[in-house]
Amino acid sequence: MLSVDGRWVWDFWVADDGDAYHLFYLNAPDSLRGEDLRHRNARIDHAVSTDLADWSLRGNVLAASGGDTDDASACWTGCVVSHRGRWTMFYTGSRFLDDVGPNANVETILAAESTDLDTWKRRSQLAVRADARWYELLDAPEWHEEAWRDPWVERDGHRWVMYITARANHGDIDDRGVIGFATSDDLETWSVHPPLSDPGAGFSHLEVPQLVEVGGQWVLLFSCPTAALSRARREAGHRGGIWNLPVDGPGRPFDASKARLLHDESLYSGRVVFDRWNQPQLLGFHAGSGEDFVGAISDPMPLTVTRDGYLAITSDLGFTHSEGGTKPHKEESS
Repeated sequence: MLSVDGRWVWDFWVADDGDAYHLFYLNAPDSLRGEDLRHRNARIDHAVSTDLADWSLRGNVLAASGGDTDDASACWTGCVVSHRGRWTMFYTGSRFLDDVGPNANVETILAAESTDLDTWKRRSQLAVRADARWYELLDAPEWHEEAWRDPWVERDGHRWVMYITARANHGDIDDRGVIGFATSDDLETWSVHPPLSDPGAGFSHLEVPQLVEVGGQWVLLFSCPTAALSRARREAGHRGGIWNLPVDGPGRPFDASKARLLHDESLYSGRVVFDRWNQPQLLGFHAGSGEDFVGAISDPMPLTVTRDGYLAITSDLGFTHSEGGTKPHKEESS
């Protein structure tokens, strides 16, 4: 487990260079007046491991730029991809606008580059923004933010696709959560498209999405807590946490209403990472709220794919994890 003295730790993503796992995680001082303020003070730090359990801290890699920049207030969740000898981190820039409202916030997808995963340089010319033709912007009076965050980038043939936490510009206000979609040929110029899912699936947002292929099945993970489920879902007795559903592949539309809970909301921001025996493992951060907020990243939990294409934690099925399979080779991946 990864915990950091004096810091709250939450959303994260992993890059695998073939020898070590590089963890990039959001964190903020636990001396803040309340854990809800961590979002305004989030920065991205780096840790390294060979086994997904014991981590060596490397320190900060990105922090808020200040001023009137797109990441003026904080740096939020992202992903890392490798391509042609360079690493690119796509992350969320957060800019709080207190003159607009108490929690008014505009989110923008930004990027930084590295050759060694330790030192990162912002790509100031790249910014991917929500398109009002399909997505809710900050001027929607019923919602406090312009949701356009948590990019997950995946290769799809000759193009790259980006999955984004977003909200549709129509529908019940508590049921507008969708996965936003953008494409690129070169990781530099991005075109925004209509969302891959429809509003009305029962979520006000689908956070920290990850698209991953496990055992030949493409699966989408996302997180949504109970408080952010639609009223209809909550009244039906549903609880939040880490969700998943089988999909047809990168860039293909899907029905988010068919998602199933993989883990309750005591664990959040779930990510699938493959160990050195090519076995899928689930990591998440230990959540909570207020004085009970934990803020630490879990040890890995082995996963399997069920007959109908969903993920399941093997301990929940009565399985035991065995180290088998083929050791993976290093490849370009997200």
